[in-house]
Amino acid sequence: MQTGARNLITDVAGLRVGNAQDAVIKTGTTVLVGDTPFTCGVSVMGGAPGTRETDLLAPDKTVQKIDALTLSGGSAFGLDASSGVADALRSAGRGFTVGDQNIPIVPGAILFDLFNGGDKNWTENPYKHLGAEALAAASENFAMGSCGAGTGATLAKHKGGLGSASMVLPSGHTVGALVAVNALGDASPDGQHFWAAPWEVSNEFGNLGLIPSVPTGLPNTKLSSHNTTIAIVATDADLTQAQCTRMATAAHDGMARALVPSHTPMDGDLIFGVSTNAKPLEAEVADTLWLGHAAATCLARAIARGVWHARPAEGDTVPCFRP
Repeated sequence: MQTGARNLITDVAGLRVGNAQDAVIKTGTTVLVGDTPFTCGVSVMGGAPGTRETDLLAPDKTVQKIDALTLSGGSAFGLDASSGVADALRSAGRGFTVGDQNIPIVPGAILFDLFNGGDKNWTENPYKHLGAEALAAASENFAMGSCGAGTGATLAKHKGGLGSASMVLPSGHTVGALVAVNALGDASPDGQHFWAAPWEVSNEFGNLGLIPSVPTGLPNTKLSSHNTTIAIVATDADLTQAQCTRMATAAHDGMARALVPSHTPMDGDLIFGVSTNAKPLEAEVADTLWLGHAAATCLARAIARGVWHARPAEGDTVPCFRP
């Protein structure tokens, strides 16, 4: 398996990622923005999602391309991150044109990180500012682990985090994943190995080897509603909204490979599927099949990388996988 040059979602040319976080609140926001508007679909398989403008991403809706996506902590408060991004993009002249107005289209999704040891007694919602700050920081290179939307993320037994990975298919298409890992379950059954180990590339999350034996008991869980893993999978292949949605749906297999359990009634597990439309499909059926497989594989790896790169901070309620 060949990764892109950075092994990040930004190996898909034309995409940039920015992070912003508040260490006192223990939360943050991550923004994916395109150099130009991009096609986007969405697939929701968790039972408790929190979203903005996802209805607009259905193939039968009027707007077919968007300007940016936000992943944010803060539960419903975090949806305001998209407002900060939209304001900044509007000032830059970006957006869907209606008469003499530009209206940036910035869907978003949130995770629940309100009980992670941070000070949540703010007097003004901080997420609009965090969204604008993350957009301003957008770059082809960005940090992983305890930053952006992964700042306050937790799992059943470990800290979560922000992760990313990429791969290049024999067709020449690039696929990448970006994820904020905040699951009811965990990325590891024993604190020593990752569920995603079979898909690891080049020691990207420690080369710890395969799980010696699959546990037969119930997996580790929070047994709470303080969860949700949110992700983006992206490609330069020329996909329609419907095909982006199908790629996102296939990518949920990667979430299930890397987090056990996944898609529970108390997770809002959601994946956006993005296409920059830069490279045509040569064989539509075969290419879209392998794009879905690559998206799932990249997402499984990105989840483990996010947990691997998490770092400890004062007031943490759970330890890092790697102390």
